Amino acid sequence: MWIINERGEQVFAQGQSAWAAAAQQANLCPAFKADDEDEWVADQAISCYNCAYRRWTQDSFVCCKPSLRDKSSA
Repeated sequence: MWIINERGEQVFAQGQSAWAAAAQQANLCPAFKADDEDEWVADQAISCYNCAYRRWTQDSFVCCKPSLRDKSSA
């Protein structure tokens, strides 16, 4: 479901229109944080497509959620 790009970023391998897969992944993610509603693109509130940590790319998005390592050092 995810690939790591050449910069070490986690990229959603399903692209920008895998609605069910994006919702499933968001439901499994303990770091999911809903973006502002005016930024939502999916009908389902809990979806990677509606997450504050997603950054769109030409073909998909990069997941920029904080890592557990980042949280423990804060």
